[in-house]
Amino acid sequence: MPVAILDVDGTLVDTNYHHTLAWYRAFRRYGITLPMWRLHRHVGMGGDKYVAALAGNDVESRYGDELRAEWQRLFDELLREVAPVDGARELIVDLKDRGHEVVLASSAVREHFDAFVDKLQVRDLVDSSTTKDDVEASKPDPDLVEAALAKARGADAVMVGDTPWDVEAARRAGVATICVITGGFSEQELRDAGAALVVESVADLRARLDETALR
Repeated sequence: MPVAILDVDGTLVDTNYHHTLAWYRAFRRYGITLPMWRLHRHVGMGGDKYVAALAGNDVESRYGDELRAEWQRLFDELLREVAPVDGARELIVDLKDRGHEVVLASSAVREHFDAFVDKLQVRDLVDSSTTKDDVEASKPDPDLVEAALAKARGADAVMVGDTPWDVEAARRAGVATICVITGGFSEQELRDAGAALVVESVADLRARLDETALR
């Protein structure tokens, strides 16, 4: 059975717009106002790349670490409002019941990741995990997916994600991606990025597992 590599932010927990708001407020603290739609378009990209991608290399060199620290502080304030996506825990139960090894691969910092796992109540279900703290470069670089593969016992794998950054990271690691649109990216955007399959929701994915590469 292929290993199921699951993204967390936006895929298993509903966080993408919380991240957008936290980044918007962080940039504003440094006198930088960016359209929220642009901020959202880059959610899923690791924070090590996010500032330069949105505001340029000069802002990154002057304020990058401070902006990331402010974003984390602001996101911490929103963390209590974050909830699992409908059917997320049940998807992991389904995958385990079908014989899949489940590895979580998240661009989140370890502190946030641990909070998400607790909200999902899956600590005793997943086989292993990796976060941005475990690798040198985050999505869309393939490091997170490669780290997940290194921890898995199986050789074949399928990624489940919600952003074009997930698709690109998985593709560069030689892994196909199934996407859900729970992160706020459209079906067409995810297909254009190279997703092998796009489904409406995690609940929809559970119902259609036999139609996917996770069959």
